[in-house]
Amino acid sequence: MLFVLGEYLITGRRAAEIAADIERAVGAGKLRPGQSLPPMRELAAGLGVNPNTVAAAYRTLRERGVIETAGRRGSRVRPRPASTSRGSIGGGAPPGVRDVGGGNPDPALLPPLREVLDAVARRADERPVLYGEEPLDEEFARLARAALDADGVPAGPVVATSGSLDAIERVLAARLRPGDAVAVEDPGWHSLLDLVPALGLRAVPVPVDDEGPRTAGVERALAAGARALIVTDRAQNPTGAVVGADRAEELRGVLARHPQVLLIEDDHGHGIVDQPLHPLAGATGNWAFVRSTAKAYGPDLRVAVLTGDPLTLDRVAGRQRLGPGWVSRLLQRTVAGLWASGAVDPRTVARAYGERREALVRALAGHGIAAHGRSGMNVWVPVPDETAAVARLVHEGWAVAPGARFRMAAPPGVRITVSGLSPADIDAVAAAVAVATAPAPARSYG
Repeated sequence: MLFVLGEYLITGRRAAEIAADIERAVGAGKLRPGQSLPPMRELAAGLGVNPNTVAAAYRTLRERGVIETAGRRGSRVRPRPASTSRGSIGGGAPPGVRDVGGGNPDPALLPPLREVLDAVARRADERPVLYGEEPLDEEFARLARAALDADGVPAGPVVATSGSLDAIERVLAARLRPGDAVAVEDPGWHSLLDLVPALGLRAVPVPVDDEGPRTAGVERALAAGARALIVTDRAQNPTGAVVGADRAEELRGVLARHPQVLLIEDDHGHGIVDQPLHPLAGATGNWAFVRSTAKAYGPDLRVAVLTGDPLTLDRVAGRQRLGPGWVSRLLQRTVAGLWASGAVDPRTVARAYGERREALVRALAGHGIAAHGRSGMNVWVPVPDETAAVARLVHEGWAVAPGARFRMAAPPGVRITVSGLSPADIDAVAAAVAVATAPAPARSYG
């Protein structure tokens, strides 16, 4: 039997056949993203099958991330994950233009690695790590857990992952199913905004201010059915927001009313900020807390610390064993060596970034431009016309990150990374932003 949907004929007698037919049509572009599918009883009548058969087919398609169900609006084909990442929006800096949009740390503030790497290599020469050994280095786990304890992060197992995004992906995959809604910061980290739909999940934007996610926005998202909430504790990308004590208390109150929600906290700013951590972890039964080493110790180390409730961490560790197996113990020992040596003084690094960030915010204010940057290495500048501002700044010799990389429903803006700016650069950048955001002069046709 068959059912006509627009110009496509859905066929099949069994649930697996119907699901496969629809999935092939989506893959071939014959059923478009966002296109509505027929109600289950209507499709069942057209195919001459039991409605339960169609229900099973639709369930399979939801689990595979092919379709989504929106309550009374029925089922529809999911939007395809973006084939081009948000990070590529706006391109790079043309020749002769300074790039202040990359989001990288200042290499001069990263610790030297040679001495620690030499010590790790000598140890590996004496006793290489072989298959079947513990995936977690004992000293790495001890130091990581001690630092988490000192910051008030609840007790939980520790897992090493290949950076923050790897940890977040593993947690989402372990606890959610395709089609689930995830509350995310808006504006927020562009890699995360790419990851959520790529996993077949639906991103729900939550407005952000200088104190982090707005409480009312979180409440709305969770009340509407979001299964997870992702929060950046400090150095929020791109705004520099910091979750303070009062906002943390408010958010814990909201989360307490939704105890089944999966809470994921990203503390990628650890080691480069001087604001205290106010963790939300433990406000729900399902939680994960990830702390990256990239900004303070070097992006290429690709190591992050993940802790959380035992069930979540058990699922993550089990799935990791079936994939890469473990994060290189050589890298774990390198990070542990850097921690033990005190190679990075967070106060010194935070002061260096803070002086540049605050100087830029002040300089922009002198031009009547309000900007945001409470922590970290970025400043977020709201602009009336994002495309025009980016183009004009390039003309003035500065390549910033377009806000479109980071926004869903938030107003337009641009992100400026201060890590490469000298004191002499600050006024020049602020003056260029003032020129780029000034209203165009009126034309005279007299």
